[in-house]
Amino acid sequence: MRIVKFSAILFVCASALFITGGCTTQIEELQRLNARQQDRINQLQSERDAALLQLEQLKIQLDEAKGIGGANLKQLQDTITNLQDRIKEKDALIATLSEKLRTGTIVLPVELSTLLEDLAKANPGLITYDAKKGMVKFNSDLLFDKGSDTVASSAASAVNSLCSILNTEQAKNFDIIIAGHTDDIPIQRSETLAKHPTNWHLSVHRAISVEAIMEKAGITPKRLSVRGFGEYRPIEENAAGKKGNEKNRRVEIYIVQQGA
Repeated sequence: MRIVKFSAILFVCASALFITGGCTTQIEELQRLNARQQDRINQLQSERDAALLQLEQLKIQLDEAKGIGGANLKQLQDTITNLQDRIKEKDALIATLSEKLRTGTIVLPVELSTLLEDLAKANPGLITYDAKKGMVKFNSDLLFDKGSDTVASSAASAVNSLCSILNTEQAKNFDIIIAGHTDDIPIQRSETLAKHPTNWHLSVHRAISVEAIMEKAGITPKRLSVRGFGEYRPIEENAAGKKGNEKNRRVEIYIVQQGA
């Protein structure tokens, strides 16, 4: 089955190359992604093998301690139990990564995706995480005051928590796209219009404000980019008569391959 699927991909890409000269970079990127994922699996397997060797040595020490009635029996047993738990965790990770590699559904490393899921769970209402898109979404009504591009102090800590994750070893090879969105309610207050003439301006300025926090938190600027879509990419219909929809007021943060 895998051979058939790969042949189909090659056929489609060969056709695209003949017509437009495209698709080669897509194959190369897929190969790079698969190679990176396989390297991670190999690393985990090496760590697991080393842990298994250590476990066998500890079991020998435990048997010897039991024979002479050593005082460190409990300490040895606790160390063995902890090591066995770590080996089980690595086994689970290896199985998950291998399955995702086999089915071609990998978006982000499992460890990174798990950290982002936990962040969303810790901030209900403010943050949601879409593992299929590698996208963290902030509710703008909680991230900003109405008509403002200043990140609310109550939400800044959540952005910094995200930055801590994006600065980890698992995330360092990914870039970050920050995209601002608004609803379709026109900006009316004169003081807001002076700074944000349109919803498009407001969406970009909000994305820039989030970028500034991320840069201050230690994320290198070359990994960051900002976009603003104003009211033009709603995820749900706005109410009639330009009454808006709070779900459309959001900041989306995409974690993507370098150079995307």
